[in-house]
Formats: sequence, structure tokens, C-alpha cells
Amino acid sequence: MCIRDSLHIEGTLEPELKFELAVRNGVELPYGSAAEMRAAYDFDDLSSFLAQYYEGMSVLVTEEDFRDLAMAYFERVAAQGLVYVEMFFDPQAHTSRGIAFETVISGLRRAQQGAEDVGIRSQLIMCFLRDHSVESAFETLEQAADYREWIVGVGLDSDERDNPPLKFREVFAAAREQGYRVTMHCDVDQQDTTEHIRQCLDEIGVERIDHGSNAIEEPALVEALVERGIGLTSCPISNAVVSCETKAAEIHALAQQGELVTVNSDDPAYFPGYVADNLLVLQGEAGLSRDEIVQLVRNAFIISWLNDEDRRIYLDRVDAWVDANG
Repeated sequence: MCIRDSLHIEGTLEPELKFELAVRNGVELPYGSAAEMRAAYDFDDLSSFLAQYYEGMSVLVTEEDFRDLAMAYFERVAAQGLVYVEMFFDPQAHTSRGIAFETVISGLRRAQQGAEDVGIRSQLIMCFLRDHSVESAFETLEQAADYREWIVGVGLDSDERDNPPLKFREVFAAAREQGYRVTMHCDVDQQDTTEHIRQCLDEIGVERIDHGSNAIEEPALVEALVERGIGLTSCPISNAVVSCETKAAEIHALAQQGELVTVNSDDPAYFPGYVADNLLVLQGEAGLSRDEIVQLVRNAFIISWLNDEDRRIYLDRVDAWVDANG
């Protein structure tokens, strides 16, 4: 199968690589082994996950570290049929601890170029951390100026509590003026989630929403999403950690109503589960038909930020696989 994914590249940092990079950079970790670290991944909400997530980033120091991080992901998912990925990265999580923006993006760029050797194309989406200040977001947008051609769009992630989309309206307006595509996270079952989805649609004018399954709670939101062709990047396995359920029924219901819902891996080293694993979980829990799985895969390319010609090439590859496999 020809698969597309959307995820946080820092969320692909597996414990084994984390230990390797810690030794390389002289960083002390509060665990004696990778197995002990993995066992400590006991998240029960978004906040507890984020605490471990940001701790893990401390081992990423050099350009080579960021290259190795992304290449490890590319090499792993090539076997799952992944051909295209749109990767979020969180520059503020690194610049705030003294790592240069250039170091981060140059390492990721090298990995992107190397990934073409294993048949994977990728694009970068720069996320602003919503629990940081608006001023910090503007500084990050300015830092990205020299690398504009390497970044396809901007997003908004991290802790949603008291950090609604409207907080960053001016930043996203400036980014749009500079030609960036626009998305925002609306994580499942968070404070004021449906209001945040409404703000994304009516106040920010996003082109898609990350997660966003709570839209099913308000028919007017679903209607707006479908009418405007705005896709959702759902992540069943991470949903089960953040909200104690995969939201399989909600994802299925959205798809049945014509919403361009997709399946992605989010932070696969932490939850864990890569994109094919997420598709299998959703299929098992929602009882999806073969045609429904194929539509989810097609949706992922339909809402991607590829140009029309490249999008058609990937959709044709999906159709060819379906035809060849009956």
C-alpha cells in the first residue's frame, strides 16, 4: 500500500536512540536503560505526555542528532509502505534551551534528502508552542525566514489549556501573508475543544485541523468541515492515551458523513504505534470495510500539501495497488 503520514518528528525518538544520543552528548537521563525508560512511559493525559516528550528532547543537540532522529524514522516506516510524510517540528522547544534554529532545520533537511533513497518524500510544518508567548512565536517566524523554501506550512501544538487558537491569530495571519499553509491542533477531549475547532474555522481560517474528532459533537462543525473540504489528521493510538479511547467510532462516523478524516501516527515512539499500526487499530475497533480503509488512505493524499500533479501521482499509485490486490 502507498501510505502518507503526519506526525511530530521529535515524537519518533525511540528510547534506544535517546540513550545513544545521551551518551554522545554527555546528557544524563533519569533511567538506567532503554527498557526502563519505555516502562516509565505511563501517560494518562496530554500534560503527562508532554512532560516526558520535552524531557526527551534534551538529548538533541547537534545537527547530526536531528539528522539521525529523522533518518531513523524514515528507515523504520519505509517497510510499512510510507511514501510521503508531512512532519511537524517544534523549533521553540530547542531554541529555548540554546540550540540554534539553523542546527535543527539543517539536520532535518539532510535527513529529508537522504530519505529519498528509501523512496520517501517529506515536507516540514513548523509548529508554534501554544503554551509559549505570542512574542516567541513571532520570533520563531522571523527565524524561519532564511529557510522559507524548506517549510511548507505552520501549525500550533502543545498544551491547549488557556491557550486557544485566537491567542495566535496575528501570528497566523502574518504566516499566511508570507505564503505558509496553515493548520492547528485541536487535541481530543481537551478544555473547550469544540470552541477551539470553531475558532480554527471561523477566526483563523485554517486549511485543515490536527486531531479534531470532537467536531462530531456539534453537527454544525461537521457540516462546515465537509463543506469547506477541511481534513482532520486523526491519531487513534495517541487518542487512547490522551482520552482513554481511540475515538474509533467518532472517526468512523465523521468519515461516513463525508469528512476528509485521515489516520496518522502523531508521536509513535511514545504511544507507541506507527501509521500502519494506527490503521490496523482503527480497522479492528470500528470494523471498517476494505473500501473504507482505502478511502482513509486516499483522504490522506487528498488533504496533503502537495501540488496537484504530485497528489494525482500518489492517488494513482493507491488505485493501482487496489486494482492489483483485488
